[in-house]
Amino acid sequence: MTAEQEAAVARSDRNADAEKAAYAFRASLIGAAQQFELTDGGLVWRIGPRSGLWPYATIAKVRLSYRPVSMQSQRYCADLEDTGGARLRILSTSWQTVALMAPQSDAYRGFILELHRRMRDAGSQAELVGGLRPGVHTAALVLIAVLAAAMTGLLARAVATGSWSGALFLVGFAALFGWQVGGFIRRNRPRRYSFDEVPKDLLP
Repeated sequence: MTAEQEAAVARSDRNADAEKAAYAFRASLIGAAQQFELTDGGLVWRIGPRSGLWPYATIAKVRLSYRPVSMQSQRYCADLEDTGGARLRILSTSWQTVALMAPQSDAYRGFILELHRRMRDAGSQAELVGGLRPGVHTAALVLIAVLAAAMTGLLARAVATGSWSGALFLVGFAALFGWQVGGFIRRNRPRRYSFDEVPKDLLP
C-alpha cells in the first residue's frame, strides 16, 4: 500500500469515528433537538438552552431497552444516569413531521457502541443493564398470563357454541398479540451485560 493509500484509509477511519461520536434526535415535534457528542473529556449534551459535560467515569448506569410505539415499531432507547442522579434519554428515532417518526438505526447503534467503548477505555465502573426493570417485567408477564387465560376461555366457548368466525378471529388476534407483545417481552428481559458484549437485540 502506498503512502497516499494509507493516508486515504486513515482519513476514512477518522471520518467514520467522527460520525460515531455525534448523535442528534428530536423526541417530539415541539421539543428542541437533543444533541450528543463523545469527546476526549466525556459525553457532551445539549438540549435546547441547557448543556453539560459528563466525564465517562461519572456515568453510573446505562440501561438499554426496546421501546416500540405505534408509529415506529423499531424504536430503541438508552437511559443514562450519572453519579449525581441526573438522567439522559437517547432514542433511536427522531420526529420529522406530524406523520413521520424516522428511524436512525445505523447512527444510533454506532453512537451507543462507541459510548460503551469510550467508557470501557476510561475505566468506567458503570452498571450496565438491559431490558425492563424486574418488577415491571414480572407485572407484564402476569398480565399476559391473565389475558391468555381469558382468551383461552373465550376460544373454548366459541368452539363449544359453533361460532367458528369468532374462533378464527380469536386465533388470529392471539397470533398477532403473541408476535408483537412476545417480542417486546423477550427482548426486554432484565439482564446485566459487559462493555464487550452489548446485547444485539437491544440495538437496531
